[in-house]
Amino acid sequence: MAHSLSAKKRVRQNEKRRTINRARKSMVKTQRKKVLTAAAAGNPEAAQQEFKILVRKLDKLSSTSTMHKNTAARIKSRMARRLNQLQTKTS
Repeated sequence: MAHSLSAKKRVRQNEKRRTINRARKSMVKTQRKKVLTAAAAGNPEAAQQEFKILVRKLDKLSSTSTMHKNTAARIKSRMARRLNQLQTKTS
């Protein structure tokens, strides 16, 4: 247990940041699922729209210290590869 005032404040700050970061990561996971369900349904237009939203959210997330930039880039790359496969399959 923290004894000094600064350590107690740091515990409070860490808890606050943790809840914010968890909410942001959950938001991204939900958006990834939306992209995947639209792609699984065979709807490339809807999947592309959801992908644009996902990219925007990932860029915002990686600009903070919530997620590393390379992690966000890897997720975007994998999703883009799936969408490209869907585009070629439907064409």
